[in-house]
Amino acid sequence: MRLDPGTAALLTLPPLFWAGNAVAARLIVGDVPPVALSLARWVIAAALLLPFAWRATVQHRAALLRHWRILLAIGPLGVGAYNTLQYLALQTSTPLATSLIASSSPVFVLALGAIVFGERTRAAQWTGAALSVAGVVLVMARGDPANLAQLAFVPGDLIMLLANLTWTLYTWLLRRHRPDLPFAPLLLVQIAIGIVAIAPFAALEAALSPARVQWSGGVVLAMLYMAVAPSLIAYWCWDLGIRRVGAVIPVYFANLTPVFAALLSMWLLADAPHLYHLAALALIIGGIHLASRPGA
Repeated sequence: MRLDPGTAALLTLPPLFWAGNAVAARLIVGDVPPVALSLARWVIAAALLLPFAWRATVQHRAALLRHWRILLAIGPLGVGAYNTLQYLALQTSTPLATSLIASSSPVFVLALGAIVFGERTRAAQWTGAALSVAGVVLVMARGDPANLAQLAFVPGDLIMLLANLTWTLYTWLLRRHRPDLPFAPLLLVQIAIGIVAIAPFAALEAALSPARVQWSGGVVLAMLYMAVAPSLIAYWCWDLGIRRVGAVIPVYFANLTPVFAALLSMWLLADAPHLYHLAALALIIGGIHLASRPGA
């Protein structure tokens, strides 16, 4: 399906909000344990969504029960695993390295789609993936390829690779097997299943680690932001975007996340933007355009 301007604008919002999520998570590292942060984010999101979704959830309970298998798959993958693994990765890895690893998502989606789901891929899609990844690498290198040699890989980098795989599976399952249900009850059930999946690991973290939540106004604001923008709004945009253009094209937009993260960091630190940010943005947008063109 062809990418229209409205869908492009819709798919630009999730990476913007996810960039804000990464910045917020970095700001409160040390104040909130990572698994506890993931659990708190989704508990708050569920509490905010429940008043608007519970009636529709009751009305569609028969359909939800019919699709229990796919719900038990996408809930732990998209809500539970990805976000928890991302916060765990940020404990030992640098934001530059995790963003660089996250930029491989288009390759993950194309490869998994071809191998597991039998999806036909085109040369233009692989070329678009290469351009998009090149744009992210340019941001990570701060305009100088020599800076890439300074990136040191740590256990958190491997965790981020696993997070990429869980998000890729979530995206394809949502594309191929999404229940024909309104978004609100579908997301509410995903969140509920994700919370159940995260809770035992949060309990294990609390038992094994002396770290506890250090409450403050900044921590509360960060959690509220995480529960609303990158959770409720971004997931709605992502769900609608996948229904419009499939599973492949939205992942190219996800590569805008490190660009937005760099811009948000510059705004918070009052730094001026650089030419390589514009060049990277051009590469990513060029990759999106090339991969979304219909035909050979």
